[in-house]
Amino acid sequence: MTKLLKYLKPYAALIFIAIVLLIVQVVSDLSLPNYMSDIVNIGIRQGDIGYIGRTGLMMLLFALLSAACMVLVGLIGARVAAGFSMDLRKEVFTKVENFSSGEFDRFGASSLITRTTNDITQIQMVVFLSIRMLVYAPLLGVGGAVMALKKSVSMSWMIAVAVIVLVGVIFLLFSAALPKFKLIQKLTDKLNLVTRENLSGMLVIRAFNTQKFEEKRFDGLNRDITKTNLFVSRTMATLFPAMTLIMNGITLLIVWVGGRQIAQSNMQVGDMMAFMQYALQIISAFIMISMLFILIPRASVSAQRVAEILDTDLSVKDPEKPEELKKTLKGTVEFKNVHFRYPNAERDALSGLSFTALPGQTTAIIGSAGAGKTTLVNLIPRFYDVTDGEVLVDGVDVRKIKQHDLRGRIGYVPQKSSLFKGTIDSNLKYADENAAGDEIRKAAEISQSMEFISAMPEGFETEIAQGGKNVSGGQKQRLSIARALVKKPEILIFDDSFSALDFKTDSRLRKALKSETGGSTVILIAQRVSSIMAADRIIVLDEGRIVGIGKHGELMKSCETYREIALSQLSKEELA
Repeated sequence: MTKLLKYLKPYAALIFIAIVLLIVQVVSDLSLPNYMSDIVNIGIRQGDIGYIGRTGLMMLLFALLSAACMVLVGLIGARVAAGFSMDLRKEVFTKVENFSSGEFDRFGASSLITRTTNDITQIQMVVFLSIRMLVYAPLLGVGGAVMALKKSVSMSWMIAVAVIVLVGVIFLLFSAALPKFKLIQKLTDKLNLVTRENLSGMLVIRAFNTQKFEEKRFDGLNRDITKTNLFVSRTMATLFPAMTLIMNGITLLIVWVGGRQIAQSNMQVGDMMAFMQYALQIISAFIMISMLFILIPRASVSAQRVAEILDTDLSVKDPEKPEELKKTLKGTVEFKNVHFRYPNAERDALSGLSFTALPGQTTAIIGSAGAGKTTLVNLIPRFYDVTDGEVLVDGVDVRKIKQHDLRGRIGYVPQKSSLFKGTIDSNLKYADENAAGDEIRKAAEISQSMEFISAMPEGFETEIAQGGKNVSGGQKQRLSIARALVKKPEILIFDDSFSALDFKTDSRLRKALKSETGGSTVILIAQRVSSIMAADRIIVLDEGRIVGIGKHGELMKSCETYREIALSQLSKEELA
């Protein structure tokens, strides 16, 4: 929790004002029992109505002052807590946006969502209550003890007994509850993961009639988190009855002991009443602190989880002294003896890769599933960094270039097409918000998207649902390709981006790309041999190694792996 306190610095002035108001409130609250004692001991005893009225008016003024301070502190606390959580969410989101794929793999999307929302909400609640109680409760407790001692030193042992019993109860309860708070957050992560998988994979679940299995899986986690929450709630539920019992017990003890001292003329009735009020204020202070203790353990777990994100050392960073890309090469991509291994993996995913992709040419990459094709292209925009060797763009190692500058030259179409909520126009302008209407239309024509866009009543203003749920897989792929083309990049990467297209559309799209992007370096991953037969160069991968480089005809003669893939898809006549 202490690691996150630096995010409260912008609100230091407001917190200081809140502390001043809390001190005023404590002074006001501590004054009330003393005035009540004076009314009983002096006003009532002497029958001085004027004194009673004046003292009662002072009590009213202090009560109103205390209430005003309470309201103002509440407003300040809400403002600080809301601002703090907003800044923290922004900081976490910004850090996550800079994560490489390795960090995403480490945390997982469901955990990152929980940490950005639920965990920060837990911290926000504690910050709000801390501003209200963390200063007020200790001051009230200490002030109450001092004032109580002034009224009667001989009865102070009762307050000490009450405090010791109270601390003991709190310690026992929290030693049982603290481990469960950590478990609740872990179970929340798992529950979010299952929910996310079910929502995103609903069609598959229905197709295989596995609703009951998924319901049982969800129900198991739901029951676990419910049981854990019930245990914590039941444990904490015993705290307030225990405190009420202690408060009533101390009140009874004060009346019994104080009554005897009054009978022996060792104490006045007003002093006993004031002592009782101070004792209750002390216990109330401990109740407030215990309320914080209920939330602090869970919030501390949440704070650790949020701090873990903020403290994560990024595996892909911008260089301290970035180099400029050479203007003479314009999109040349070169791999020099590249090796790559995923974190905690036993062996390299890529080994000894060396090749060059030149501007104006299409370099195709093919191989069996798991050969490392996607891993290879992910090294170019630095979604991962190489373990050994170099990836050069325009003659410069990508690790020596600013990520923003590097990715500004790359148009990337991922294996899984992703569209954002908005319109077709806003999705295509995601690559370049200043793109003109003619440029948007041109990109749509090259990607073969115009045929279905024209058929839509609203054309480019047609709404796209979240994730592109209201368009087909092929339409989503074509729009993703159009988005990359709007950028007019020097390097175009297509990661199996034609898989949902029919052969006719695939053929037209490849021809349009060849004629319209002739100056760009095109790197194309494909599963279908028919999509890459016309490529200028084909790289064949097998278990992370290059087993063949050449044109289609050359590889059919020299590369057994390529020949097997080709013959499994097309006849000899079609491959000729």
